[in-house]
Amino acid sequence: MSTIQPKDRLLPTGATPPPAPSLYADRPKVYPKAVSGPVRRAKWVVLALCLAAYYLVPWLRWDRGPGTADQAVLVDIANGRLFFFFIEIWPQEVYFLTGLLVLGAIGLFVATSLFGRVWCGFTCPQTVWTDLFMWVERQIQGDRNERMRLDKAPWSVAKFRKKALTHLAWLLIAAATGGAWIMYFNDAPTVTWEVLTGRASVEVYFFFALFSGTTYLLAGWAREQVCTYMCPWPRFQAAMLDENSLVVTYRDWRGEPRGKSKQEGVGDCVDCRACVNVCPTGIDIRDGQQLECIGCGLCIDACDDIMTRLERPKGLVAFETLANLAASTAAAQPLQPGPARLSAGMAARRVPRFIRPRTILYATMLGAVAAVMLGALLLRETVTLSVLRDRAPLFVTLSDGSVRNAYTLKIADKGRVSTTLVLEISGPQALRMQVQEGAVMGENRFGVTTRPDGITQWRVLVTQPAGQAARDSTDVAFRLSDAQGRVVASAHSVFLGPRP
Repeated sequence: MSTIQPKDRLLPTGATPPPAPSLYADRPKVYPKAVSGPVRRAKWVVLALCLAAYYLVPWLRWDRGPGTADQAVLVDIANGRLFFFFIEIWPQEVYFLTGLLVLGAIGLFVATSLFGRVWCGFTCPQTVWTDLFMWVERQIQGDRNERMRLDKAPWSVAKFRKKALTHLAWLLIAAATGGAWIMYFNDAPTVTWEVLTGRASVEVYFFFALFSGTTYLLAGWAREQVCTYMCPWPRFQAAMLDENSLVVTYRDWRGEPRGKSKQEGVGDCVDCRACVNVCPTGIDIRDGQQLECIGCGLCIDACDDIMTRLERPKGLVAFETLANLAASTAAAQPLQPGPARLSAGMAARRVPRFIRPRTILYATMLGAVAAVMLGALLLRETVTLSVLRDRAPLFVTLSDGSVRNAYTLKIADKGRVSTTLVLEISGPQALRMQVQEGAVMGENRFGVTTRPDGITQWRVLVTQPAGQAARDSTDVAFRLSDAQGRVVASAHSVFLGPRP
């Protein structure tokens, strides 16, 4: 009876078995090369605006009156407020934040369907801070080739100095980033002084260290791995794209077959790998659409520079729609590389269709959510009333046979001036209301004073006299009216009694 022999036993005598394949691989470090051009300049402008907004907004002031935070943008957790210039959001109005998140998501859908991964390539925080960190790295260690030689060189005083300066600069940027983050939750001048003098709370130091550390780690070390492995957006962004979305594209109908610049019968691509060397994620755009491509367009500047040097038309790599790419390929493919192919391919292109069912749907959703939020903001009540009825006991039967219910009324006044309002009860005529510490203004009418930008609490007793027609549950309503008799807030509850 024969048995199957292991593979290593089938090797010739004296042969060395091949090493087992490794299930893990080291990360191939990406060394993006510096590039200049229109896309790079646009990215510098966006980067500057994003960083300026992030670092400077907490220092903007907004006068809201005495006793109130004067920071323009502030998440005041201690007092339960979110301030955004003239808008003040209370905890019970968290739906405004939900609406903003929905608006942001739909806006991202619109931008992606029109211009591809423009968010990832230009305004994503990971892209912005990674760009900044790489700029610092180039200033200290040099461009692509110099950094590669530095990493391969043995450790020396010069190498240690450059590496140490790089990481020190990164840590300073990360500290500024973490510090700016905590300023959105605390008064900026106050918390800055407390952090520098060691007087800040443990929570402040914890979040300062947390956001500084994550900035240093993600922008300094992880970089493109965040976009490739950690971010979920590349996984489902394809659902927002179609053949009419502008994406970074290699026009293979023009570039193939690749060859030397003076070689006959080849396309415009000379296989210089300039587009690969500038890519922040280290991919080859000539391989087509890829998950790692963030749509930054730096490969466009790199390729255009090479085309200019070779005295050939720009646009071998460009923002293009897949529909135009297919049309150009069909028109130019039968022709030999050269001016005729270029003319035929460019003539087959059409103006991108920005107005199409997908974008109309997204724009409609965006407009509807924006209109709802704007309406809610304009119609929001300045004074709100909430009623909590005592549940233990549900009611009290007094010695004279009357039945009493107790309620706690909370009046929230979002204004800046204290107001006196009239509290009334609406229900069966026999019900009598008593407000503890309230000013009597008539039968079942009491004057209550609100606290500006705060909540006042009132204890209210409602009694049904003995001998009245009994019901185990009666609907009642509490109303607040201003001096002109206009109802500014109301709330409903029930009056409970023994079963008839």
